Amino acid sequence: MREVSHFVTLMFSQRALASLARRTYVGGQQTARHGRRNFSQTLKRQSQFGKDRNTIGTLTPASAAVFVATGVGLYFYFRYEKQKLLEEREKERSSRQYGRPQIGGPFSLTRSTGETFTEKDLLGKWSLVYFGFTNCPDICPAELDKVGTILNKLEPALGKTFLPVFISVDPARDTPERVGRYLADFHPAFVGLVGTYEAIKGACKAYRVYFSTPPNADPQGDYLVDHSIFVYLMDPEGQFVEAFGQNTEADQIAARITEEVARYGK
Repeated sequence: MREVSHFVTLMFSQRALASLARRTYVGGQQTARHGRRNFSQTLKRQSQFGKDRNTIGTLTPASAAVFVATGVGLYFYFRYEKQKLLEEREKERSSRQYGRPQIGGPFSLTRSTGETFTEKDLLGKWSLVYFGFTNCPDICPAELDKVGTILNKLEPALGKTFLPVFISVDPARDTPERVGRYLADFHPAFVGLVGTYEAIKGACKAYRVYFSTPPNADPQGDYLVDHSIFVYLMDPEGQFVEAFGQNTEADQIAARITEEVARYGK
């Protein structure tokens, strides 16, 4: 009887162990499946987080392409605008050049010191050319004084880059010596020029200057000469820039010349 009881107990124990083993196996499978599911979800969340982080913190291929395309577009846009600006400046320069009247040209006269002076001697400096005569009672001295004042205003800042030129429109009376003595009362840089009637007439024609001296005027005669009253500004290439009339003040002329010198330097 004791043996039967022991056998039953043993069988029950084996069944219990088997049942426990099955529960443990099944539970392990469930735990494994649950663990795999949790691990898969964790990877999925990390992957999504990585995508979000890449989207926020770094450039995606699409955004990089847009960035590069935008940069290329801006480069060509600014290049186009720069070229357009250069073309507009060139047109402005050309319009100033071709819009100017044809003033100035070839001439050959004699300096008060005896040397020949031509239009080529104007090159390299800004020239202030004035036509007058030594017997002029008031207008010519006033204009020559004004030219001297202008030079005194400009030279401290711009240097001695200016050439004041006085051309006599009275060939009968104005000799080189007389013009030299006359200009000694004005700015020391003045260059005085004289010539024959035909030579003076040619220079006046080139600068569109009117003068009333007759070709057969008596050198001893007491007559006045009517003439145009302008100071002509010529650039270092011998090109006409502007003509300043009698009523234009020295300060205005100096300011205008300063602007032209700065524009020419650019």
